[in-house]
Amino acid sequence: MASLGQIIFWSIISIIIILAGAIALIIGFGISGKHSITVTTFTSAGNIGEDGILSCTFEPDIKLNGIVIQWQKEGVVGLVHEFKEGKDNPSDQDKMFRGRTAVFADQVIVGNASLRLKKVQLTDAGTYKCHITTTKGKGNANLEYKTGAFSMPEMNVEYNASSENLRCEAPRWFPQPTVVWASQVNQGANFSEVSNTSFELNSENVTMKVVSVLYNVNINNTYSCMIENNIAKATGDIKVTDSEIKRRSHLQLLNSKASSCVSSFFAIIWVLLPLSPYLMLK
Repeated sequence: MASLGQIIFWSIISIIIILAGAIALIIGFGISGKHSITVTTFTSAGNIGEDGILSCTFEPDIKLNGIVIQWQKEGVVGLVHEFKEGKDNPSDQDKMFRGRTAVFADQVIVGNASLRLKKVQLTDAGTYKCHITTTKGKGNANLEYKTGAFSMPEMNVEYNASSENLRCEAPRWFPQPTVVWASQVNQGANFSEVSNTSFELNSENVTMKVVSVLYNVNINNTYSCMIENNIAKATGDIKVTDSEIKRRSHLQLLNSKASSCVSSFFAIIWVLLPLSPYLMLK
């Protein structure tokens, strides 16, 4: 057990720490009148040639004219996008993003700072920063944006005189993906020796069409064609019976995660407070 003198000593130290934090907080408010706000981004991927979304949210503020949204990209001198005084402001926008960006203006008031990026390019990949200023304070968070190409596979049956084959075709992928076949009946089987996959470069010389054929399939069995690169995974399922053909497909973006930033000062204050009883009992 701690002596009375130790308890008094650590109590005084704890009070000093808390008072110092309170004084710093008061000084901070006196200087800026604001504090840090929470900003959250989500790692996402853009499909080359299509429109993409860079997701960012922040603590809402009912005063729209006091909200400033700035999107920046690492390595780019100008701004990716700026929104202030209730509208887009393209004056400092970098030329590579000119005419290609917009925020969801009607959703800014509820804390949505997400950026719509038109006609995603391979060079749009990189680290972005979503910086927010409101009447409540400021905050920012980084976002990793990947670019590539991904598409749903189309599953079909190819009939010939002696057997039935399955054809899995997806029009646009980049980087080059892997293709793996699987079977519901023969789980864990390796179909690499009874399948053939080819990649054909599309006209823009970046993306490629993926075609994979699985030979000598059995009816009343469900087969899956899985196409995957470091950005996305697409799966096409097909089941052939004597009376019908059933198909389904789905696409999943990989490595999506959230990133947020809050005031480090407030984090220190909240850490110190729970430590006070511990210090007193040492």
